[in-house]
Amino acid sequence: MSKGKRHPARLRREESFLGIHFDFHAGDDCTRIGKTVTARMIADVIKAVRPDYVQCDCKGHRGLSSYPTRVGYAAPGFVGDPLAIWRDVTARYGVALYMHYSGVFDVEAVRRHPSWAAVGADGKRIEGKTSVFGPYVDRLMIPQLQELRDEYGVDGVWADGECWAAHIDFSRRAIEAFRAETGIRRVPRTPADPHWPAYLAFCREGFRRYLRHWVDAMHRHDSGFQAASNWAFSSFMFEPVSADVDYLSGDFSPTDSVNTARLEARCLAQQGIGWDLMAWSFVHKPNEGGASTKAPAQLKQEAAVVLSQGGGFQAYFRQKRDGSIHPWTMKLMAEAAAFCRARQRFCHRARPEPQVALLLSTAAYQRKSPDLFCPWHGELTALSGALNGLLDCQYSVEVCAEHHLAGRLDEYPLIVVPEWEYLDRAFVGDLVAYAEGGGSLLLVGPATARLFRKPLDVRFVGGVSEKPVWLEHAGWLGGLATRSRRVKLGPAARAFGRLFGEDDVVGPHSPAASIARLGRGRIAATYVNLGERYRNGRTATVRNFLGALVRELFPRPLVEVTGSHRVDVAVNRLDGKLSINLVNTAGPHGQPNVYTYDEVPPVGPLEIAIRTPRRPRRITVQPEGKALTFRHAAGKALCRLERLDLHSVIVVE
Repeated sequence: MSKGKRHPARLRREESFLGIHFDFHAGDDCTRIGKTVTARMIADVIKAVRPDYVQCDCKGHRGLSSYPTRVGYAAPGFVGDPLAIWRDVTARYGVALYMHYSGVFDVEAVRRHPSWAAVGADGKRIEGKTSVFGPYVDRLMIPQLQELRDEYGVDGVWADGECWAAHIDFSRRAIEAFRAETGIRRVPRTPADPHWPAYLAFCREGFRRYLRHWVDAMHRHDSGFQAASNWAFSSFMFEPVSADVDYLSGDFSPTDSVNTARLEARCLAQQGIGWDLMAWSFVHKPNEGGASTKAPAQLKQEAAVVLSQGGGFQAYFRQKRDGSIHPWTMKLMAEAAAFCRARQRFCHRARPEPQVALLLSTAAYQRKSPDLFCPWHGELTALSGALNGLLDCQYSVEVCAEHHLAGRLDEYPLIVVPEWEYLDRAFVGDLVAYAEGGGSLLLVGPATARLFRKPLDVRFVGGVSEKPVWLEHAGWLGGLATRSRRVKLGPAARAFGRLFGEDDVVGPHSPAASIARLGRGRIAATYVNLGERYRNGRTATVRNFLGALVRELFPRPLVEVTGSHRVDVAVNRLDGKLSINLVNTAGPHGQPNVYTYDEVPPVGPLEIAIRTPRRPRRITVQPEGKALTFRHAAGKALCRLERLDLHSVIVVE
């Protein structure tokens, strides 16, 4: 058994690029764990995939450990010690080993210790969820992580069931702590009660303290131990990194994975520390059996989205109930791994070149969400739709919160604010000053526009309408069953597009958007919710209208790609070179009843214009290493890519 400090040949997680994840959430049915787990099985995985790290199961949400723990609560039966085999083999090959460990979410801990549970507003214990104010973290979690480090020499932990499993907690310990901290005696129980926002803020900070506590405790125990909390400081918890985690990570949705990766990769890329994202290698709907393993083209397409943002990639494969794996599925991971490795030196740790910033407002999200850190109630629907629309118009987009933009608003030629109903007043002032100083500001939706009505020079007429309207652009109409609002434009504003009450360009209409000069810059707004509609009812008219509006505000992007709307463009810099990632997003990945697909239709030819005052020395397509013929005219390098299969990187030197 390989104990002690990290093997010198093993990469730290922040340095790592490619991983593979296994778990099976051991339960009461697991009576023969280890029966068919062999060193050869694990070695075959490593030889086929050649990962930088492996994550394997040690304790899932059920709370039963899948190794013979002396600290926690073990599954019913073992045949040997499978975790010892995982450690021995990974150490032999210089591969780091991380544990899949369920943190806040622990059914067994709550069953055995009911007082450890989080409590709902109704006074009832929340099934399977521990209180971050209780003793669980000190009595079970930290001792068990120490056992894993000391007895097995694991490199770190990928803690699952964390921020997304944390609840608004009315346990005795939580209430007493709230009263002691705030002096408020009457604890709110519903959003209608006084001090409800204060209680949510208190519970959110309670999770942060819990996270800092166990991470710091493990670092004190052994400075080589590396920790991450699944989805911490992601879109779920899009705020400054306030815990000493060693890396960020999350497992994106098994369905609609490409769109999930588009958002989540852009969130993690902003946070300033090493990160990776995990794709599920299989698909099924909740509470439905018969999961199907994805095809190589499908998994590679999902990986490409992550690589284009400079991140690391891993994929999740299920273990059997005895802890062994499904060897036949490794051919999928081996092919996906080869695809990723070919692109590693052109992608990993690349940084985005500021072009379009899309605001995921921490303040607005926390105000809107009924939970602590779960965006599962539609809080990010409009943002996701706006992102997809901008990407489908071939703009390079970063997702930023207020803390990312503070002090650097002027770096972005365009900032887009997508359908947030609340923004901090000081930040509104910062955005107005940004536009006055020469920036371009686009506000999507009537609720957001209302926060800026004075600089927009518009007057709202009547209330918000939820009747369908038809957006007219370039002679085409698209129906939008969403919120809209009529406005009267002042002398400084000009209309852009029209909204009709019927599917015809006759009769009364109102501006779909307006644009106004503001100091040295411009401010624009739409008076209909385009983001929510593009996510839930996509039309080409909305996409084309959004693209045309953005071109008015941002006419000179660094890179322009034409030829297909099914291409994501990510403009990065790596090793001093401009690297333009092109990701083919064609195919049925967003269709809920398509589980797997083995073909992504190629797109092309693509015309690419790169603004550069000097003629580049050369332009290549990577990872093929093929030189692209180009001409340089009027400050642009103009080239043509005949075909894009899944992912290519255009490197400009």
